[in-house]
Amino acid sequence: MRNLILSLGVLVLTATGAVAKPPLRDVKSIDDAVFDVAVADQIRKKCPDISARMWQALTIYHSVRRQAQKLGYTDAEIDAYADSDAEKTRMKAKGAAYFEANGVVTSDPQSYCALGRKEIEKSSRIGSLLRVK
Repeated sequence: MRNLILSLGVLVLTATGAVAKPPLRDVKSIDDAVFDVAVADQIRKKCPDISARMWQALTIYHSVRRQAQKLGYTDAEIDAYADSDAEKTRMKAKGAAYFEANGVVTSDPQSYCALGRKEIEKSSRIGSLLRVK
């Protein structure tokens, strides 16, 4: 019986160790949070009437990092995702599509302001990262 329990323990450890983690971009809760922060950052940079809630952004940053660590990602894997040029390009494209779908005209700062106010009003995560000056 003891050998059976030990064998099952080794089997479980081997099986769980062999399971590959998906790329962080495929962990929806993490990728969505990073996207929301990126969108809020663009809104606050483009709209002269809106500023950032930096403490809220830092809170989300630390929360996402802790979540990734709990899922077994190393600091190096998390940093590689955050620093990846491919991921930055993908986020910019995703953001551009989001802005376009929400009526933002890149040459019109007030269209960013309108979107920012809309996000603040609906109390979205993006809105929670912004404040009207």
